[in-house]
Amino acid sequence: MEYIMNFIEQTGFYQLIVGFMADGGWKNLVMIAISLLLLWLAIKKQFEPLLLIGIAFGMLLTNLPGANMYHGDMWTSFMKGEIGYGTILHDGGLLDILYIGVKTCVYPCLIFIGIGAMTDFGPLISNPKSLLLGAASQIGIFATYIGSIYLGFVPKAAASIGIIGGADGPTAIYTTSLLYPKLLGPIAVAAYSYMALVPVIQPPIMKLLTTKKERQIVMKPLRQVSKREKIIFPIAVTVFVALLVPSATPLVGCLMLGNLWKECGVAERLCKTAQNELMNIVTIFLGVSVGATATAETFLKTETLKIIALGVTAFAVATACGLLFAKLMNLFSKNKINPLIGSAGVSAVPMAARVSQTVGQKENPSNFLLMHAMGPNVAGVIGSAIAAGVLIALLG
Repeated sequence: MEYIMNFIEQTGFYQLIVGFMADGGWKNLVMIAISLLLLWLAIKKQFEPLLLIGIAFGMLLTNLPGANMYHGDMWTSFMKGEIGYGTILHDGGLLDILYIGVKTCVYPCLIFIGIGAMTDFGPLISNPKSLLLGAASQIGIFATYIGSIYLGFVPKAAASIGIIGGADGPTAIYTTSLLYPKLLGPIAVAAYSYMALVPVIQPPIMKLLTTKKERQIVMKPLRQVSKREKIIFPIAVTVFVALLVPSATPLVGCLMLGNLWKECGVAERLCKTAQNELMNIVTIFLGVSVGATATAETFLKTETLKIIALGVTAFAVATACGLLFAKLMNLFSKNKINPLIGSAGVSAVPMAARVSQTVGQKENPSNFLLMHAMGPNVAGVIGSAIAAGVLIALLG
């Protein structure tokens, strides 16, 4: 009978019932419900399914009592300097071990190698002015940083929240892991949710801030970019960014390495590996381990609601700044820019560029803005990484 009782007390059902009856034990059930909702959104509504499924399932695993796959108290001790990675490798669960890749910022950098290998910087090289549109969109990051300070967040937390405005999940995870890992779960969920909602959030802002005539502007075709230019570009950007903002080098350097493999023409096997196997494996590890940090103790707080509100504000401000800066450029430019491409200055590649194309074609079916929008779009990837580097350098 004693053995049977020991077995019963070790089951998750028993711990769930006892936890529910205890003060605050209901929070695990709430987190399980949230994880199921996120799974539904990822599978049924296809909200960033490649990563959101992993995040939601990691959230489910970490909130199932008795599984012991992730130990938040162990990582609290780690941050206090009381234990090291050796203890985590010896005593931690599976998700604790996978989370080391997040804590050391290895996963986001590897993701950036894959992104670089899949990205064509030709539109940006062909129209360097689009770099300004990508830079203008980063105002959303710093505006939200200031707003977060006013709402009571400490500077490191505010910087982590502001990065959501870049619409770049890996960069948000990278910045939060270095500055304020306590908020990693809520920030990751918010960042990837808003990336998935780009086609919903952006069009109303685009129509509000532009006229019908502006949305119908037809831009001149982009010039053909030579192979030499495409090879020189990632090398030059790496050197420039490393010297200007050294703390942004891990992200930008990995992004450009992947792109160099793509453009050089002599490393096709490595390029395909970065695009497929590497990207897929790291996405699995990153999603599940980030989701594991969304425990009831860290997620079910008032500040989580603030993060969600600030995240959508950051994204909206970033979109608006790109649009308005494009309109400003038209005051001084002989060749007019369709301001819709300014909304692609956020780094949700290539979704934001596709939204610019879709909205533009509704106004003028013969207008093709996709390649023009890809310039600010890839500039946004670089811009958000540099913005993250600046915040890390200032606050890290």
